Amino acid sequence: MARGRSAACRGRPMSDIDFETRTKTVPKVERPKLHKVILVNDDYTPREFVTSVLKAEFRMTEDQAHRVMITAHQKGSCVVAVFTRDVAETKATRATDAGRRKGYPLLFTTEPEE
Repeated sequence: MARGRSAACRGRPMSDIDFETRTKTVPKVERPKLHKVILVNDDYTPREFVTSVLKAEFRMTEDQAHRVMITAHQKGSCVVAVFTRDVAETKATRATDAGRRKGYPLLFTTEPEE
């Protein structure tokens, strides 16, 4: 019995043996791209209503919501939060819809984060 050879290889010349190269594939997982939710200022939606939407939809404190609302008022828009695309779009739509239900032109948009 030959030493160092498996039972499948015994008696076969080396040129007749099939060697398989086994490679392990490790998938590279990318982090999802993030999107900003942006509050766009308008001159008709009451400040108190904007603050209440920010608190309800984005779970902000009264102080945080007030600061975001004032920044949007002064600069024309303000980044509210950053989420994955689906979450950002859902929150922006829900917040905008809350304003529409009350008859206000409240607008939240999304855009990719750089």
